[in-house]
Amino acid sequence: MTTPAQGPASYFPAIEKKYGRPVQEWIDLIDSSPLTKHMELVSWLKSEHGLGHGHANALVAHALAGRK
Repeated sequence: MTTPAQGPASYFPAIEKKYGRPVQEWIDLIDSSPLTKHMELVSWLKSEHGLGHGHANALVAHALAGRK
């Protein structure tokens, strides 16, 4: 039996379903952005790509955690 995703990853299935793009594409987009601050990236995803706040926040949190 698999353990359900925790934290930001728990949003990933809904993100893929709602926006029609794999999570890795969003992560790559975030990684290619010149922005570096969490809330700057969240605002950018919301304004430029139409993501909701929770989905944008989850993607940014996951992407930034991978940079450390």
